[in-house]
Amino acid sequence: MKRIDADWLITTATQSVFRMLADRGYEAYAVGGCVRNTLLGVPVTDIDIATSASPTQVLDAAKSVGLKAIPTGFDHGTVTIVSEGTPFEVTTYRQDVKTDGRRAIVSFTDDIRQDARRRDFTMNALYVDASGNLLDPLDGLSDLMVRRVRFIEDADARIREDYLRSLRFFRFYAQYGDPSEGLDADALSAVASNLDGLGGLAAERIGSEMLKILGARDPAPALAGMCASGALTAILPAANPNWIAPLVHLEHEANRQPDAMRRLVVLGGEDPESRFRLSRPDARKHRLIAETVRKGTRLTETSWRFGPDIAWSGALARHALSEHPLPSNLAAMIDNAAAAEFPLKARDLMDNVTGPALGAALKRAETAWIESDFELGEAALIKIALEEG
Repeated sequence: MKRIDADWLITTATQSVFRMLADRGYEAYAVGGCVRNTLLGVPVTDIDIATSASPTQVLDAAKSVGLKAIPTGFDHGTVTIVSEGTPFEVTTYRQDVKTDGRRAIVSFTDDIRQDARRRDFTMNALYVDASGNLLDPLDGLSDLMVRRVRFIEDADARIREDYLRSLRFFRFYAQYGDPSEGLDADALSAVASNLDGLGGLAAERIGSEMLKILGARDPAPALAGMCASGALTAILPAANPNWIAPLVHLEHEANRQPDAMRRLVVLGGEDPESRFRLSRPDARKHRLIAETVRKGTRLTETSWRFGPDIAWSGALARHALSEHPLPSNLAAMIDNAAAAEFPLKARDLMDNVTGPALGAALKRAETAWIESDFELGEAALIKIALEEG
């Protein structure tokens, strides 16, 4: 039997939750992302535990040992246990009774194989006990080791249970798949056959998955698959993934981290801000990058006004779309502009102009200063400001 060693598994916080359940005779396994990521050498952020205990039994077990228990998803079998300040989602083994493509009615079971079968991908149906022993009821380990993203059993049936799984398939491929192996043909066919289901999903759910796809190290193969299957057009009409690969190349060349808003600008499409229900900060960032590209704004001006992050994103997006190399002095240009300070203040001109004329004078001086690459000094700028005052 394969075993795993992981810091998150041996902590007293985790072991206390396992022991809480085991002492009462219940099965308990860490499951899903924490197991998958450990096997792939990827950081673990959340620890989910599957158990044969019912939600009521989980609450009783937590109370008996003095651990905080929150019935966060009680009807669906989930209780959040807080151990040493760390939250653990503890969920009873489940099986689907009825689904409508967005939500499911579940029943509880004591059969871990049934619990595994209701999950989405084989790589997410891996379980580990308190000692690190791996349980693999659906042969997910073999898929995980070659980074194959494959639906459990029938892909079409899994998607019809929750249409968001079409997007999750591309997201998992972007994050964990092996591009050299290509996307699973059965999965692509099932996605293409269930495009209508995407129309019933909430914009927030679609947006959340899309931003995770766009934030992956290299989302180009996944986005190409979305385009080929029709899923991309279904959620973002007129989007074109052809320039994502050049953008990723430029990001690597410039040693810049992935940025979902930058990539969304290059992806294009009709009204992504509302279709993906972007947060206000994300929508503003998307808009500023898009305007830098569309208007051809000087990158130095963008850096000075909005900071180097927006300037870098605008530069990378602009050069990816034009397929031109980045200028060798780009980093220095952006950094120097971000640090520049406009020499004039309104009080420097108030002896000569007031009211609306003062604003216009400052604007003339600012424009000249930016066009000089921030070289003009106070005296020269005062002269320019007053020339037409």
